[in-house]
Amino acid sequence: MAEQNERVLMKGNEVLAEAAMRAGCRFFFGYPITPQTELAAYMAKKLPLIGGTFLQAESEVAAINMVYGAAAAGARVMTSSSSPGVSLKSEGASYMAGADLPGVIVNVMRGGPGLGGIQPSQSDYFQATRALGHGDYFMPVLAPSTVQEMASLIYLAFDLADEYRTPAMILADGMIGQMMEPVELPEERDPSTLPAKPWATTGTRMEREHNVVNSLYLSPEKLEQTNFERFERYEAIKAKEQRQELMDCDDAEIVVVSFGAASRIARTAVRDARAKGIKAGLLRPITLWPYPEKAIDQLVEAGAKAFLSVELNMGQMVEDVRLAVAGRAPVSFFGRTGGVLPTPEEVLEQIERLDAQLKGGE
Repeated sequence: MAEQNERVLMKGNEVLAEAAMRAGCRFFFGYPITPQTELAAYMAKKLPLIGGTFLQAESEVAAINMVYGAAAAGARVMTSSSSPGVSLKSEGASYMAGADLPGVIVNVMRGGPGLGGIQPSQSDYFQATRALGHGDYFMPVLAPSTVQEMASLIYLAFDLADEYRTPAMILADGMIGQMMEPVELPEERDPSTLPAKPWATTGTRMEREHNVVNSLYLSPEKLEQTNFERFERYEAIKAKEQRQELMDCDDAEIVVVSFGAASRIARTAVRDARAKGIKAGLLRPITLWPYPEKAIDQLVEAGAKAFLSVELNMGQMVEDVRLAVAGRAPVSFFGRTGGVLPTPEEVLEQIERLDAQLKGGE
């Protein structure tokens, strides 16, 4: 492993793997698919050297069920894939949620639907935030926009998963996964500081009651009560774990909302708009679930007059922006799809159009 507190030039996918091991992950189960393959390759090379287990499963379905087993035994465990591979993991992710098992799922998105292409995309937003799989459940979804955030958010994902006993997802894309940037790697987590898991199936030694990990409830009343209890946890997550970055939003009349790779482009467009005298700002959601609706509410109350959602898809996150704005200001959308990246100039044109509409209505 690279030295701690040393800035090194690394690819985003490899940083995810390195940071996961430093966060205490000792088990990785996956199946190769671009554009995330470097993550699995890095784990295959490095994880056995620190006493961990890497296993390339026979399929994505097998991989997520191995994650289920390791999580049930109390391990910090991770899997990674890209869009169609994550779809195959959806049943196992739902089983993990139903059994209240922590674990980290990484999706380095590619274009779709279907096999699509390996270019950057954000078209899995609905899949991630509307529950990955069947049933009533959510999971924390974190969206890095830099290679440095690949490191910090993987730490957070493991901590949230353990604290709330839920799967957690890193939702990146091919651009961030393949990009190389200087990064300061986090300090390695002392194993003794990892949270205790008294619920884990680690063997009783006849010293405690047997633990059972299960997502099957034959009693409708018991299943309903379990879902009620789980949703109380979801409400706690929504209350405590909303995260975002704000740029130039103190007096913003037009707020651009964008995450991940798209937010890097939007940031330049907002700066260019400011240079032209337009009061634009950027809200970058870091948690896609829970969505930072509190921040949007505060911006509306502070005088934001219009919102523009910029995404690498046909329009998905814009629905959450509209829900948070709740009709108090117009919300528009601009996106490119199929792996095509918008230019800052294209986003600036959209900001200028909104500015003209606002001034025309005065």
